[in-house]
Amino acid sequence: MTAPAPSPAFPARRSRVLLRTVAAAACCGLLLSGPAALAAPAPASPTHAAPVDAAGRGTLVSAERLYTLTTPQAVTADLTAAGFGADTVRYGVVAYRLVYRTVDAHGRPTTASGLVAVPLRGAPRLRAVSFAHGTGSHRDDAPSAQRAAFVSAPVIAHASAGSFAVAPDYLGLGTGPGLHPWMDIGSETTASLDLLRAARAFAPRTGHVLDREVMVTGFSQGASAALGLGRALQAGEDHWFRLGALAPVSGAYDFGGAELRALLAGKLDAKSSVVYAAYTLVAFNRLHPVYEDPGEVFREPYASTVEALFDGAHTGQELMAGTPGTLDELLTAHGRALLAHPTGGLAEALRTTDAVCADWTPRAPVRLYMASGDEQATTGNTAICHAALAGNGVHAPVTDLGAADYHGSRHLGSNVAATPRIVRWFAGLSRR
Repeated sequence: MTAPAPSPAFPARRSRVLLRTVAAAACCGLLLSGPAALAAPAPASPTHAAPVDAAGRGTLVSAERLYTLTTPQAVTADLTAAGFGADTVRYGVVAYRLVYRTVDAHGRPTTASGLVAVPLRGAPRLRAVSFAHGTGSHRDDAPSAQRAAFVSAPVIAHASAGSFAVAPDYLGLGTGPGLHPWMDIGSETTASLDLLRAARAFAPRTGHVLDREVMVTGFSQGASAALGLGRALQAGEDHWFRLGALAPVSGAYDFGGAELRALLAGKLDAKSSVVYAAYTLVAFNRLHPVYEDPGEVFREPYASTVEALFDGAHTGQELMAGTPGTLDELLTAHGRALLAHPTGGLAEALRTTDAVCADWTPRAPVRLYMASGDEQATTGNTAICHAALAGNGVHAPVTDLGAADYHGSRHLGSNVAATPRIVRWFAGLSRR
């Protein structure tokens, strides 16, 4: 299928999504998102906010209209092209990129970007839905960089059903500066919460105001990010927003336990396991003392090249080409042992990553979604999260999406299959 000519204001990305090809999509779903956008967006119409205080978290810096899907039929066409169902579509949608002030993983002021999708001709007062996306390697593997593609389709689906939908690009992705702190729950949470604040300030420009309740969902990496946001909302970290419901999908909630054990035991897809192992060591080492020299954990020739692959400028195809096919080719004995039995900075980081289900008691409705046979995120993650929530007295039903294959990936398919179910569940809660 040939994509339309790129718009000057929002150019078509050339192989910028981690899973650009079907083969790559089948390989590394947790590491993102799926095939690239199938259509280029309409010319953008930028608007800019007044100058703001650099310290003001959630302050809107700029808003840019990306594209408008003027009718339900247009939304249906885009969702269908991205591989998603469209039976929940009710309205056309207009999409914006917001740039806003937030903090980095060390608490220092920075900026981030995110996608906001607003229903056309919907009610003036809307409830927000926050969607946290799966992992990407390139900074354009982000919702605001793609039109109704795999990474942004859930946002469009929620907006077309009548919600004010938002999706953080995360730090270092989209237009945000610096490197992406992968699987860092703290910065994923602040980026998500601060986008909600910026969206609330922006909403009147679209003729809307936002309710206090926020429905929170996310896929893969974004499932943990969603739980982090839900925890922050329930704790009252924002004076206006409150948690309405939680619907995480196929998360690595026990990343340092069930996920890494399955990866090292060869129970998950081999190529994706290589990429996850590399990303884990490289990204965590940027924030925590994991290794001093890459040669400690990576074999040559990869010790000399692997860190650069995760700089946000390399495409998914380059990442696939630049990593070996097996863990034995990638990791030294020390590198494998470190993942099997984390110590030091890695162990400390994983304790935080793996606490998203265990260290709080959601008071809002929770549903967990997964797909049997997931080749990327072992379903043991969901079982552990469910048990942790149950241990805290939380009833969190698990929906097994079954054989939800998408381009040969059960993991990617879980996002596709879960999206309309979550849209309908959220809508049902709003009518109560």
